[in-house]
Amino acid sequence: MPELPEVESLARFLADHLAGRAVDRVYPVAVHALKTYDPPVTALEGESFEGVTRHGKFLDLQVGTLHLVVHLARAGWVRWSEKLPAVPPRPGKGPLALRVRLAGQDGGEGFDVTEAGSQKHLAVYVVRDPREVPGVARLGPDPLAADFTPAAFRALLEGERRQIKGVLRDQSVLAGIGNAYSDEILHAARMSPFKLAAKLSEEEVTRLYAAIGSTLQEAVERSRGLPLKDLKAEKKSGLRVHGRKGQPCPVCGDTVREVSFSDSALQYCPTCQTGGKPLADRRLSRLLK
Repeated sequence: MPELPEVESLARFLADHLAGRAVDRVYPVAVHALKTYDPPVTALEGESFEGVTRHGKFLDLQVGTLHLVVHLARAGWVRWSEKLPAVPPRPGKGPLALRVRLAGQDGGEGFDVTEAGSQKHLAVYVVRDPREVPGVARLGPDPLAADFTPAAFRALLEGERRQIKGVLRDQSVLAGIGNAYSDEILHAARMSPFKLAAKLSEEEVTRLYAAIGSTLQEAVERSRGLPLKDLKAEKKSGLRVHGRKGQPCPVCGDTVREVSFSDSALQYCPTCQTGGKPLADRRLSRLLK
C-alpha cells in the first residue's frame, strides 16, 4: 500500500510535470472508483493544474478551482505516459481506473490511475474543497508538518489505551502511516508493536517521536528524483523488517519474525524490540509489554 513517503514522492513528481498544463480529457474507466458526481469529472476538462499536494495518503491535484483527490488504497498507483494510446479506454476488468490526457500539440502526454488485483478499493473524488472528502476531513496531524512537535505527539498519546502499532496506523491520530512504516518506525524506536501507548515512558515517547520523523524523512529522501516506475522498488529496498520475515535483522542479525492477522501481518525483530521474546501469536501479544 502506498503510504506517506510514496504519496509525497508522487505529489512532487506530478507537481513538476503538471505545472501550468491543461486537462484535455478525463476518462473515468472504473465507475466504481468515482465517489462523487457533482462536480462531474468533465468539469476538469479545459482547466489547468494549479498545484499538487498530499493529505496523509490522499493525493490532491488542484485543477482550476476544483480538486481531483485520489486515495490509492492497497494496490493503486499513478503511471505517467509520454504517449497515451489515441483510442479512448473502455470500461472493463483491467487495472485502469482513471485516465487524464493533457492538452498540447502532441496530445499524447498524461497519466493513468491504476489498481491491481481483484479487490477494488481505490477512490477518486472531484470536489471544491479537499475537506469534502470524508477521509481527508478525519485525518490527524501530518507527522512531517512543522507543527508536529514532541509536545503535540505526547498530547496525542495521553489516555490512549490501544497498542502502539494500532495507534500509529490510525489515520485520525496521525496521517499517512500504514502497516509497513509503522513496522519500520517501531523497529527504529526499539519498541514492541504491542506496547500500550498509555504506558510509554517519557523517554520512550521521545524515542518514538524521533523514529517517526527520521524513518519517514529518510524514505522521502531516498525516493527524491526517481521515476514513478521505480518508487515501489525503492520502498521495498529500504525496509529493514517489514516484509522480511525469516531474514536477518540488519541491526542485530536476529531473525525477523511475523504475527499474522485476518487481513494483515506485522514483522519485527525480537532482539531489537521485545527483549528477545518472540510474539508467537495474538494470544501471547498482551504478555509482551
